[in-house]
Amino acid sequence: MKVTLEHLTKRFPNRNKKIHEDVVAVNDFTFEIPDGKLVGLLGPSGCGKSTALNLICGLEKPTEGKIFFDTDDVTELPPERRGVGMVFQNYALYPHMTVRQNIIFPLQNLKGKDKITKEQMEERAMTAAKLVQIEALMERKPSEMSGGQQQRVAIARALVKLPRILLLDEPLSNLDARLRLSTREEIRRIQTSTGITTIFVTHDQEEAMSISDLIIVMKEGVIQQIGKPQDVYEDPVNLFVAKFLGTPPINVFHARVAGGGLYLGEDRIADTKAPEGPVTVGIRPEGFIPDPEGPLACKLHRVEVMGRDISVVSSHEASENAVIRSIISSAESEVVRALLADDSKPPKAAEESASDDRIVRFKIRPAKLYLFDTETGNRLEL
Repeated sequence: MKVTLEHLTKRFPNRNKKIHEDVVAVNDFTFEIPDGKLVGLLGPSGCGKSTALNLICGLEKPTEGKIFFDTDDVTELPPERRGVGMVFQNYALYPHMTVRQNIIFPLQNLKGKDKITKEQMEERAMTAAKLVQIEALMERKPSEMSGGQQQRVAIARALVKLPRILLLDEPLSNLDARLRLSTREEIRRIQTSTGITTIFVTHDQEEAMSISDLIIVMKEGVIQQIGKPQDVYEDPVNLFVAKFLGTPPINVFHARVAGGGLYLGEDRIADTKAPEGPVTVGIRPEGFIPDPEGPLACKLHRVEVMGRDISVVSSHEASENAVIRSIISSAESEVVRALLADDSKPPKAAEESASDDRIVRFKIRPAKLYLFDTETGNRLEL
């Protein structure tokens, strides 16, 4: 089932009486979700992700715009007639019911031509339970189950209605880290096996990038970028997208263009065709290559070996990243984090200054170097 949103907008009255303008939660959404794809709605808290999902589900009515499922205009249809399955953040299971009863419950409310027999309900419930691998837990109650098992019950309950579209509103946020990993893989398996068009809301970029066919990055109700996860990561359209995606996050620097060169402080790190003047530079952590002759000199603080990765923590005067306190002195420095593969040799201090600062030098991978306008944050050509 293809989902098309045309100029979808949702405004709420502002509770601050001193501000007369409405709060715009979703601002002129126009995009198409292809049939059978898993799409991640991604952005920080308060960016409008859940509101967009509620508009698609029918729990909220749009202020402006249209919603289409294939060619059907469902903008004015109530939720129960849209054929959607919804999985909420808190699962919303009935505590006094067994797993079987929780899964069957939506089928008991079917009316008219959609009404089915008890035998058909049981058959559908077992099929959904097998799909999420909880068929052995049908007689348990939610209090007797783990968080991951409860999540599977919620998904089974959404699937039992044979929905045209599956909507997941931050379904993993209540799980611990290990369980989140296994459950998101399970969601992807279920979506692939059913072929149901699925919209997955999360603020966790790792979740969205790992299982989505497409991601939609949002900020303050506005779509910033739509694309395949790796494409968006490697080719961000603006500084917000570049900073939001990536773990560890991108390193951001004050920089300037002069004489065809890109300068971080006094270090000329690359040639550029960008117009002269101040710019903002982003360098992905994996974009640093330790090299004694490299053009970028940073003050080395420590090297962290983390299993498969080696993280080099240093600082540079032009960095805009979070402040760290040096282990060498009480002075604070702007952190630069470089991520090396586990087969790389940890860098050693290339030189020592009179103040006994340890210096590490880097070359920069051009594909991991980005320029942004200092005012708008829009991407510039290198």
